[in-house]
Amino acid sequence: MTKFMLLMNMDGGNCDVPMLEWDKADMDAHLKHLSDGLERLRQSGELVEVNGLTWPKHAKVVRANGVSAPVLTDGPYAESKEVLAGYTMIDVESEERALEIAAEQSAAPGPGGVPLEQPIEVRRVMDSDGDLEDY
Repeated sequence: MTKFMLLMNMDGGNCDVPMLEWDKADMDAHLKHLSDGLERLRQSGELVEVNGLTWPKHAKVVRANGVSAPVLTDGPYAESKEVLAGYTMIDVESEERALEIAAEQSAAPGPGGVPLEQPIEVRRVMDSDGDLEDY
């Protein structure tokens, strides 16, 4: 088994309307699609963890050189839509299976039931036994 992290950005895919402005029925259908998919992963034993993240305005950045006190700043305040919204950690047999799960998440319905095609970044989790050239 290999662990993968599926990263979901706040990029709305093919929808320019923020989810909080969708009709309730559309939002419910979207969340049900995602919830049903996560339940299937729980049942199959492939789900490790899933979490949404707070808004970027609550983020802190820490920089330290190991000598002086760390520097703590608010942010980041991204100028783009590439802001991490949440992640799903899975433990699956193959990269192909990870991509299949990401495709299901990407196809979550948006307004009017149209699949969002939201980009899902798929990243293999490094393990201590792996050859660094594989990463």
